[in-house]
Amino acid sequence: MDAFATLETTIAARLTADPASSYIAGLAAKGRAKIAQKVGEEAVETVIAAIADDRAGLVGEAADLLFHLTVLLHHAGLTLDDVRAELTRREGVSGLVEKAGRTAG
Repeated sequence: MDAFATLETTIAARLTADPASSYIAGLAAKGRAKIAQKVGEEAVETVIAAIADDRAGLVGEAADLLFHLTVLLHHAGLTLDDVRAELTRREGVSGLVEKAGRTAG
């Protein structure tokens, strides 16, 4: 099992755990808006580390970002497999074409 699969298994198990005993459950208990806020905070911290050319900081912040994004996905009833399927759907499509397709409708 790779690290992402392990992470998803852990998140799925802890989302409904006792909030007093689990960071994930505590975050989930605060609601999707709070989880999304954490994703935003981690994204900003990731950008700051990248701009500062802080490689170790970037890795750490990217891990935090992916962790919180995975919590958000699971809270919404989605998984990384849903993201993988979307990336597969986009495979071979120019980024400019794909983006234009999203804004055309």
